[in-house]
Amino acid sequence: MKENYKVAIISDTHGLLREEIFDILKTCDYIIHAGDINTEDILKRLEEVSPVYVVRGNNDKGRWAEALPKDLHFNIGNIRFYMVHNKKDMHFEFKDIDIVVFGHSHKYFYETIGNLTYLNPGSCGKRRFNLPISLAIITIENNNYNIEKIEI
Repeated sequence: MKENYKVAIISDTHGLLREEIFDILKTCDYIIHAGDINTEDILKRLEEVSPVYVVRGNNDKGRWAEALPKDLHFNIGNIRFYMVHNKKDMHFEFKDIDIVVFGHSHKYFYETIGNLTYLNPGSCGKRRFNLPISLAIITIENNNYNIEKIEI
């Protein structure tokens, strides 16, 4: 079993997949998208690059989006994730979780409290509120991980 992974965490693309972002995604083993994809075409393009974990955002509408989960639990290697688009919709007791991923605000947020990390990668789609275009890269090695913020 592979023990080292490079994972891109993105959110709030809102129908725009910038080439600079896409070039970064191509170097990753997995892509995590915390919702507000807006179009099925973006999701299909991501799935052509790497396996994708995705949740439905408040702007994901239509038949294609109805199949997306509102929240998701998954592991990449030994790291346990929980993801939801809007942190206000979290309905989970966070035991046996290492990283909570969310989006919605378009604002990058990273904080570790005890053994639990909260991460919002910001938005890498259309610029809103004069916030930077950002994503996160997680490098996983065995039971450890490192989070890097990338601004475009």
